Amino acid sequence: MQVCIVYAAANRNSSDRIRNIAQSFQKGLEMQGHQAEIINAYDEDTRLTRYDYVVLGAEPVSFFSARIPEIVKKFLAQSGTITGKRCMAFITGGLRKGKTLQNLMKAMEGEGMILKLSEVIKKPDEAMAIGKRLNVERNF
Repeated sequence: MQVCIVYAAANRNSSDRIRNIAQSFQKGLEMQGHQAEIINAYDEDTRLTRYDYVVLGAEPVSFFSARIPEIVKKFLAQSGTITGKRCMAFITGGLRKGKTLQNLMKAMEGEGMILKLSEVIKKPDEAMAIGKRLNVERNF
């Protein structure tokens, strides 16, 4: 299966933590035998149409904020046909984790994506463990 891991840092320059988590997701998914590709929402103008499953991660704009970066909505709006695409959402922390995750899920569902799982992931080890057991296969 073709899996895409999209990450959006709080701003263009602060992407080390979330990029490491995305790379761990990639390793875990590849251990299952899937093809996984990492995309930075700030750098790429990529279409998500060709992927079977999308993992989307975002950092809150600040530690005290529940807002997600504006690039997430912009990226999803320009990413091609994603209506009906199965996906997973994750955030990396913050004080208002629940509300931040809810805002990310709302942005994804607003584009017609089918949310299968949502998580708060703080460490790359957690991401790898989730990637190893994430069910991306289509169940008929």
